[in-house]
Amino acid sequence: MLPTVVVLAPQTPGISDRLRHLEQLARTVGEVRFTHVDVDLPLEQIIAACGNTRVILLALSTAQIVPLAARLPELKLVQIFSAGSDWLDVAGLAALGVQVADNGGANAVPVAEHAIALMLSLCRRLEELSRSIRNGEWHADYRQHPGAFHTLAGKRVGIVGLGRIGSRVARRLAAWECESVFHDIRSFDDEYLRACGARPVPFDALLATSDIVTLHVPLNHTTRHLVGRRALGLMRPESMLINTCRGSVVDEAALINALQEKRLTGAGLDVFEVEPIALDNQLLQLPGVVLTPHLATMSPDSGPAGTQHAATNTACVALGQEPTAVVRPA
Repeated sequence: MLPTVVVLAPQTPGISDRLRHLEQLARTVGEVRFTHVDVDLPLEQIIAACGNTRVILLALSTAQIVPLAARLPELKLVQIFSAGSDWLDVAGLAALGVQVADNGGANAVPVAEHAIALMLSLCRRLEELSRSIRNGEWHADYRQHPGAFHTLAGKRVGIVGLGRIGSRVARRLAAWECESVFHDIRSFDDEYLRACGARPVPFDALLATSDIVTLHVPLNHTTRHLVGRRALGLMRPESMLINTCRGSVVDEAALINALQEKRLTGAGLDVFEVEPIALDNQLLQLPGVVLTPHLATMSPDSGPAGTQHAATNTACVALGQEPTAVVRPA
């Protein structure tokens, strides 16, 4: 009998085709059977359907995952399709000896590029210029204020988190003639740092000396409101904040206050504490703020790359090998 990967997902049209596609992708590793179990079934029925599987491919958040894992003694891995795992009880699963693996950086490139696009939009005031043309103002009074425009060249960019996304931001910024510094709780070898072209600095020094601070950390109990009143108070009034990771890494109320009091020049945000963002959120009215609707991950390649990784990573574990892209519990 072939090793089995359980795909825990809602019952939707086309699920059989999806299973066959996963099996085809997994053949680069070995022969594995993918079987669907409806995530909306009662827990006891899910347990029975999972049998002795070593791997669950989780396609939707469910509060049942830890109670389920506790009843599956052979379970070794919960694989997810997303980069973020804040919606999953990683620590609870780890306590049961079950690892969690994310999408392996499938969307790292588009997120890195999106972060740089937000930097450029703020530096060149692209949103305001586009709006002025639509309003029939053409140059408006911008020619009288050349100091309102900036280049990325010569800027110090502080990267908080030099993982799969942060490292790609650093490598790309080298071509923009930026100085990249970073802070991360992890250590990296010399070869990795040379490839990134970024040097480590303490977190407070990064905040105090960077022209642009860009956030690339997971959301967990150690990073929630990592950038709050104290951190924002260390940043210089002419600096900018970029967030493409998770909204709650930033204390949104403190950010709004800093922008209102001009203790920060601007912010480029793809993520928010509450999504969708409320129409009365003051960020929508503030100048020097560029907002996008949590779509930094989008590209034609992200989905297929994530599916490929999920198929092969789960197949490896089903066949008794070790997974990659394992999320460390905070």
